[in-house]
Amino acid sequence: MITGRTYMGHLGYSLPAYCVPYILGQPAKFSDLRKEFHSAFRNMESVEMTTISLKRHLTSEDLATDETKKQRLSEIDFTAESDGTLQETVLQTKKAIETESIAEAPLTKAEEDDGSEGEDELLEGEPGDGDPESFADMMKYGLTELDVGITKFVSSHEGFSGILKERYSDFVVHEIGKDGKIIYLNDLSVPADDEDPSEDIYSVLSEDEKKRLEDLQLFKNKESNVSIEVVDDSKEKRTVIHQAVKGLFPGLETKTEDRDGKKYIVAYHAAGKKALSNPRKHSWPKSRGSFCHFVLYKENKDTMDAINVLSKFLRVKPNIFSYMGTKDKRAITVQAIAVLKITAQRLSHLNKCLMNFKLGNFTYQKNPLKLGELQGNHFTVVLRNITGTHEQVEQAMNSLRDIGFINYYGMQRFGTTAVPTYQVGRAILQSNWNEMIDLILKPRPGAEKGYLVQCREVWAKTKDPDAALRKLPVKRCVEGQLLRGLSKYGLKNIVTAFGIIPRNNRLMYIHSYQSYVWNNMVSKRIEEYGLHVVPGDLVLKGATAIVLDESNIHSYTIHDVVMPLPGFDVIYPKHKVAAAYEEMLATDKLDINNMRHRVKDYSLAGAYRKILIRPQDVSWEVVAYDDTKVPLVRSDIEKLEGKPLPVFNTEGKYRALKMEFSLPPSTYATMAIREVLKMDTSIKKQTQLNTVWLR
Repeated sequence: MITGRTYMGHLGYSLPAYCVPYILGQPAKFSDLRKEFHSAFRNMESVEMTTISLKRHLTSEDLATDETKKQRLSEIDFTAESDGTLQETVLQTKKAIETESIAEAPLTKAEEDDGSEGEDELLEGEPGDGDPESFADMMKYGLTELDVGITKFVSSHEGFSGILKERYSDFVVHEIGKDGKIIYLNDLSVPADDEDPSEDIYSVLSEDEKKRLEDLQLFKNKESNVSIEVVDDSKEKRTVIHQAVKGLFPGLETKTEDRDGKKYIVAYHAAGKKALSNPRKHSWPKSRGSFCHFVLYKENKDTMDAINVLSKFLRVKPNIFSYMGTKDKRAITVQAIAVLKITAQRLSHLNKCLMNFKLGNFTYQKNPLKLGELQGNHFTVVLRNITGTHEQVEQAMNSLRDIGFINYYGMQRFGTTAVPTYQVGRAILQSNWNEMIDLILKPRPGAEKGYLVQCREVWAKTKDPDAALRKLPVKRCVEGQLLRGLSKYGLKNIVTAFGIIPRNNRLMYIHSYQSYVWNNMVSKRIEEYGLHVVPGDLVLKGATAIVLDESNIHSYTIHDVVMPLPGFDVIYPKHKVAAAYEEMLATDKLDINNMRHRVKDYSLAGAYRKILIRPQDVSWEVVAYDDTKVPLVRSDIEKLEGKPLPVFNTEGKYRALKMEFSLPPSTYATMAIREVLKMDTSIKKQTQLNTVWLR
């Protein structure tokens, strides 16, 4: 999922979002790709995606045939199945497995109201790990951009191909903080604090003991614990040893044991329910803010994975962490994190035992961070093995800088299974609860884990939630949560049963429907009026939308024009597109003039979204390289270590386009890259264009 902040209200959700690695325009060796995908689905801890081949560019025929152009909005096909965005498939299924301790955590007001980055990460069932061919099978049922209203470009250059995310280090994301400054990891020091234990305490441990403890923490030995004899049997000495072990090795817990008249400090792994306790009971200086803010650098880990790892090693619950937006897995990402009453010293020691993480820039603050507070994200993106000429690249990047791109919601917004999330959202808005349950639980084409297939089959045959639930070893996915609700409240109380799913996840469905409508309407607006501001368009004055007329349209540009997401608290354009909104919702048996729902949570107030986004701080260069394994971007860690900048040859076997740009919240970077390359970003389209996937 790629996002500038990642949505309406977390590249739309906060790039974060980000997409899977694509080989846009390049052939790929099928045997290698098949093995890679098969391995990825089998091992959810190592979801290294390979690339997908695309053989040709989009043509006008791909985007809209004459027949499609003539098709009335009321005839739009709502039956297309599955987004098929592989990165989100993996991210979302990982969510279902690895965020159990988070799903039940109470939401803050900001989290409840925010429709941003995390929204794309709906907890759904896992993709299958059976036949390696199943990936291609699943993609046959995926959505294309056309299915979700993504049909237009605003630039005139000829498209070209390039590889996005061939390496995860080709995609680097830095948050832009509340102050508008890009957040970097550039300081690993710990602020001086008299309340923290002195570094001298670590001298009580011998080098051999430290080595044994380190191996224990990293699961490198067969021991389940490490015992340290206390020669000087005093409470003060034991306290110092306890502090030293816990300070140097945050993943371990300690206890004191008596053995044959001698006392030992026993260190052991703190994994498990008892370990995930509240922050330790100890004095926290009143003069020090209750929250330690820090910058988290991570490689190939999404935000929730990272929080789970940190919470496990610190022996705390994940919900004491807060952040401004989530970041996807397949990238190098840098973001601000806040944690309640954990010292910077203790956090700093995690740097000694965690791979692909680095924590720094520690400060103590009075308040946590809140979703939606970030100002956007700054991206450094490398598109490898580009085919565009110098003139094509310059034209494409100049257009991106000067005109921008259509602010579409990206493909990951619409789900990753064979039932698009917007269809579920539409059923909720219609109060068609039986259809909603059917859409979520019914058997579907495409690849899924065997147990999920069995669960759906049992549900289809018996409509018995308990019987279906018994087929699920993982109960935290949406299907499992819904079945638990139906088991508890019965089939006659579907609304209450559905409510067992965390609020943000439920709202993702209806926000997906809003996004689906918006994409279609903005395409209609561009088709009708191009990039001209016309009477009847909407612009914002503060938070209020006003309708333009002949007297004031010359005071605005297309970059000021907004379009509404449908709701009861918005106005609609006063030109042809207004009728298109009404017609589209009427086709879906919804009243555009009555978007309030009898269940308050599902009432849609609506919002406004700019139709074009012009990235800021745009820069680019074309570099030559021979070795595909050589990094083309210097990371924050490499800068801290003083490693030199990559040296590029004037000539090389391959050429790469290295670009940088900043995007505001609720903006998808994939859509910016789409505008540069002129490519359909849906995997279904790519697998159609490269028929080797369908053999």
